Amino acid sequence: MIHNLDLPGYGRIHADSEGTGPAIVFVHADFVDGRMWDGVRARLATRNQTVAYDKLGYGRSDPVKGPVGRRQELAAVVDALGLETFHLVGCSNGGQQALDFALEHPTRVRSLTLVNASPSGWQPQGDMPHLLVEMITAVQAGDQAAASELQLRIWFDGPDRDKAQFSPAIQETRRLASVMNRIYVERGTFFLTDAQPPEAPALSRLAEVKLPTLVIDGLWDWSENRRASRLLAEGIPGARRIEADGGHVTPLEDPAGFADLLKGI
Repeated sequence: MIHNLDLPGYGRIHADSEGTGPAIVFVHADFVDGRMWDGVRARLATRNQTVAYDKLGYGRSDPVKGPVGRRQELAAVVDALGLETFHLVGCSNGGQQALDFALEHPTRVRSLTLVNASPSGWQPQGDMPHLLVEMITAVQAGDQAAASELQLRIWFDGPDRDKAQFSPAIQETRRLASVMNRIYVERGTFFLTDAQPPEAPALSRLAEVKLPTLVIDGLWDWSENRRASRLLAEGIPGARRIEADGGHVTPLEDPAGFADLLKGI
């Protein structure tokens, strides 16, 4: 079912839901949109109600005119859909937003799955990857094609994979990621920040998380992202960490394998 949610203070947000059973809400990475979860959701809809949405400035939702409070946006979406409790799955910054939401609303979240995510308040160490410097330069210069390709090289390919060596299936998945990413780049969403970061970042509150938590750590992701995954798994009591043979958006690369991981939540 397609929902066009007209949320006061936000605008129109596109959401998709299908299936019946305990709800799972998916929060996308910040260089693609809610379609990154389509393959996963299709495999879980026989046992769960699955929900994904495009954040403002992404995909089929309205463009944004200024910074957005992303965890508050998540709260507005689940409230509009009438979801009281649900499992929460987030990738990359979507995982960070999911964790912040869970800390503020612990009774609403049944479990957390954090995919290549970092907690709010976390800072990478060392020099910025050269591709990231090139990407920011391309964005500032208005070269949208170059900026989009560099984002794919950073967040889809990763530091140690050559796109020319991808299988035809992964090549097609990369093409779909490019379609999603160009919308984000063309709208200038890249420059917008979180309007209301939490006063106490999740980095200092990991021990407060009492939810069943699964941390997915992509083997082909950047070393600092992998360090963040280890930090989450070590800091959240009882959390499990699973290494996945994929990059930063492993659910998009291997929806069947990722769906199998969620069948145990």
